[in-house]
Amino acid sequence: MRKREREITDLSEIRSILEQCKILHLGLSDEGQPYVVPLNYGCLMEGEKLTFYLHGATEGYKYDVIQKNPRVSFAMECDAVPFEGKAACQYGMSYRSLMGKGTASLVTDTEEKQLGLSLLMKTQTGKEFKFNEKLVSIVNVIKITVDSYSAKKRPLPQTLTAAEN
Repeated sequence: MRKREREITDLSEIRSILEQCKILHLGLSDEGQPYVVPLNYGCLMEGEKLTFYLHGATEGYKYDVIQKNPRVSFAMECDAVPFEGKAACQYGMSYRSLMGKGTASLVTDTEEKQLGLSLLMKTQTGKEFKFNEKLVSIVNVIKITVDSYSAKKRPLPQTLTAAEN
């Protein structure tokens, strides 16, 4: 990370980003051609270890790509607020973000699929849901085992925050 003062290392703030974001942009590579798809997600954070669960139809292009190359990247952002400046290059956007790399796999175990879907619904709605075997049999669940990630924030410039108070 080039601007270390923007790096987030506090796990509680990283958890906050995971709770606030609703879309994960999944980056795949199909024989050198990038492919990015936005998806809802659920996650499990145990200490610093992070695992994502995504879902979708039982077939499609992203599954074909994952079978050929399970190495993935991801990015998400929240709290995006544009701000103005006196000159064009002083305009910008405040935000918090998380990005990283990992390995994707299709979940075949029914209990883990139920867990993944429950986590996804908790992230998306804040509510607890249970899934039976019939429901999990009609969707695919992708598990991303995260190898590395970093979080970052860009707060509003001090001149704006001071002027608003």
